[in-house]
Amino acid sequence: MKSTLLTCTVALGLSVIANTTAAADRITGHHFATRSEAMAPNAMAATSQPLATQVALDIMQQGGNAIDAAIAANAVLGLVEPTGNGIGGDLFAIVWDAESKRLFGLNASGRSPKSLTREYFVENGYDSIPARGVLPISVPGTVDGWFELHERFGQLDMKDVLAPAIEYARKGFPVTEVIAYYFERNGEVLQDYPGFADVFMKDGDMPQKGERFTNPDLANTYQTIAEQGRDVFYEGDIARTISDFVQDNGGFLSYDDLASHESTWVDPVSSNYRGYDLWELPPNTQGIAAQQILNMLENFDIAAMGFDSPEYIHHFVEAKKLAFEDRAKYYSDPAFNDVPVEGLLDKDYARERAQLIDPSKPAKAVEPGNPPTEGDTIYLTTADEAGNMVSLIQSNYRGMGSGVTPAGLGFVLQNRGELFNLDPNHNNVFEPGKRPFHTIIPAFVTKDGKPVMSYGVMGGATQPQMHAQILINIIDFGMNLQEAGDAPRILHTGSGQPTGAEMNDGGTVHLENGFSKHTRRELIKMGHTLQEAVGPFGGYQAIWKNHQEDVYYGASESRKDGHAAGY
Repeated sequence: MKSTLLTCTVALGLSVIANTTAAADRITGHHFATRSEAMAPNAMAATSQPLATQVALDIMQQGGNAIDAAIAANAVLGLVEPTGNGIGGDLFAIVWDAESKRLFGLNASGRSPKSLTREYFVENGYDSIPARGVLPISVPGTVDGWFELHERFGQLDMKDVLAPAIEYARKGFPVTEVIAYYFERNGEVLQDYPGFADVFMKDGDMPQKGERFTNPDLANTYQTIAEQGRDVFYEGDIARTISDFVQDNGGFLSYDDLASHESTWVDPVSSNYRGYDLWELPPNTQGIAAQQILNMLENFDIAAMGFDSPEYIHHFVEAKKLAFEDRAKYYSDPAFNDVPVEGLLDKDYARERAQLIDPSKPAKAVEPGNPPTEGDTIYLTTADEAGNMVSLIQSNYRGMGSGVTPAGLGFVLQNRGELFNLDPNHNNVFEPGKRPFHTIIPAFVTKDGKPVMSYGVMGGATQPQMHAQILINIIDFGMNLQEAGDAPRILHTGSGQPTGAEMNDGGTVHLENGFSKHTRRELIKMGHTLQEAVGPFGGYQAIWKNHQEDVYYGASESRKDGHAAGY
């Protein structure tokens, strides 16, 4: 989800108050830690909503594995947190399969309508693809992703996997605090879009904190999928309802677009950072941006700089700028372009790019390199007694997506197509049947060939920046799994984008409360523009495998409503 940035730019000479108050008066750990890591010997789940975490554990205690648990939790989150995800959106996952002792990657993102062309936008006066309504809708890939994961790895029947979500949809669930906030924000924007108010504003208002909200339409949709399988969504009655509704409201998504959809199993790509292998999915996602940032920062002694230091923050921001210019130019659907993934992750290329970082001042503009050529979102992770681990991320893109809510189905359709570019010479240009550049990215870490950590951080372009920061916090600064997520975060905005935006002013640095006044002042003196921000710093979940003790550690985002738990 994209969050509003407050426009109170901090200029040199103005006072900046950094809140360094501890989260609580804890006797152990860093002052910013909100709680201890969760620990359990058998299984672990971490999600952004307590009911989803509990459902994941229940599924594993009923004989399901981590894959079953991840699907069940995602279905619940689509109900209880529709402000960030749902079956109208896309899904990506990385799975550690304990039996084969290897990683599998799934790209379950959808494609643009085949009957919609770039020329339509140009001829109708658009200089970019609109954020809401029927035009940015692409095929929702989540349901196909569930069944791909289930067919390959699942143990329980899909009826059992979806049963908890169906029950909560029929009987209702209490809306939690952060989700209630985003409900209100989305309702202000989306209340007049087709079908939206019928599902989410039945009494004229969006659901409030503590309100017991039901979604019988979504319960019926889940029930139909559980009983009739994947094909009812893409080739059956649900597909016809979606396509008819979109086209009746002036859109282009067709029954054929849905019927021809398929997910893609992909090989995750790795890059080593100080002995740990970070695994991400290749484009059309942005995962390799995190690896590019770390590859550049590996050339500097980050630990010696210190966490709350202008030197560390400056080097991180400058590495991010360089990685994001490559992201803006190269990341796109590999079915339409030859994306130089191997070159972008080349260590020599990273050293070459790192040399462009001036330690004394920020770059106002940077160019993409020449590599060798050989949004809102939810993130969840699960792990089971057999050693299977799942890193799964799922999203509608902008909060509640397009706002378009097909009659009788109970969910909104995503607006992921907004992320296409209309420049005919750009890799990410809109084309029929093409996957757009994608922001959502699951991550996984191995060491010496063993699974160590499944994790992710939701939140648009925030994600690769936080993927890198989480590992830096653990590896360079010695934080534990929970502290690594609770630590104040650095966010840089204003880089060039795959949609066509360019950076010519150095962008803006946003620092969470907890960074010192001294550090902020020194960054301003170096030439950085600092700006206060509310809400864009992402949402983190993680599971760590302690092989020596055969124990799972879990951590969950203190900025959201959820938690980590195990048994």
